[in-house]
Amino acid sequence: MANSVELLSCNIIERDSNGDVLWTWTYPSVTDQQQSLILRKCGLDGDHTTLQPFVYGRFGKIWYYINCTEVFDSDNLPKVKQFALVLWSKDFNAEKYETLCRILSKTYCKTGNPAVMLQLYLSVLTRGSCTTEENGTFLSKDFESRKYSSSTMLKELINTFGLESILIYTALLLKKRIVVYHHSLEALLKWIRTFPVMMWHRRNSDILFPWIDLVPEEVVDLKSNSHYIAGTRDSTIGSRADLFDVLVNLPAREITIAPHAKESMIMTKTHKDIAVFMVQLAERDNVQEQQVIKEIADKTKELLNQLMSLATVCTTEGKRMVSIETLRERNLPPALDNFLFNLAVAENIMML
Repeated sequence: MANSVELLSCNIIERDSNGDVLWTWTYPSVTDQQQSLILRKCGLDGDHTTLQPFVYGRFGKIWYYINCTEVFDSDNLPKVKQFALVLWSKDFNAEKYETLCRILSKTYCKTGNPAVMLQLYLSVLTRGSCTTEENGTFLSKDFESRKYSSSTMLKELINTFGLESILIYTALLLKKRIVVYHHSLEALLKWIRTFPVMMWHRRNSDILFPWIDLVPEEVVDLKSNSHYIAGTRDSTIGSRADLFDVLVNLPAREITIAPHAKESMIMTKTHKDIAVFMVQLAERDNVQEQQVIKEIADKTKELLNQLMSLATVCTTEGKRMVSIETLRERNLPPALDNFLFNLAVAENIMML
């Protein structure tokens, strides 16, 4: 089964003409906790005039993708006004699963039969593709070669926050807990995907939680991670310093460092140089998104190479490590010494 599809489950939730919301179909299964999460996230039992067509998020190690569809008289779903199709997967690829969600949703609208839709789902699961008469062919591999930057806005993010962008960069570099706020879910999901690409040398989608509600089960799940990039539209997040080291308020264009994190976020000349570099790079009209990502990645690599030059101690396995003694021998300014120590810890090369 040589395909990159990591689908786990498919669900349908419907809102009927009486306004009742029913969980009508599942393959192969979901937990009660997953059901509760999706019923809260899909929005079918709320204000039906402002449904978000496609949303996604993560719970534990699993991703969910929700596609909401308005049902018309011409569709083969009598008494159904709206429905949400949900896909659960091990991997994060919003474009891929949005496309698949739409194909499955259109098939369900036309046939009214989950079994027909299931055939397409199983085809994708086993072969990585499915073919429909009206909606074309879905090929999972078409989405694997696309650059992450096709849906990111790093250049715009830097232009938005200017020199303060270095706070985001540093928080990511040092593996801090970052929470991103926006009142609009659409805007939040659009922006949140940009943050991981600032640290191209890491697989930061592994720490991405695009949309959390401040409810106990989601907060507990989030807190089980040592560091993360989490998005929320709950305006009370500012009073929850237990959940973040750095809070990025997108509408207000403000970045807040929690009191407990300020010592490790002290800026040095190195930070200022990188901040100026990023701002000047983003201001250039002829520079595209992919180049911004690459040049910042190169700058990060330079920084990490400088750190590795301090790694003069080897473990029994032959791994180079930085020792406290090596740092102290350099007689570096206190702020720089503190930064390099924290960076070595984040990169797991500090001999503690």
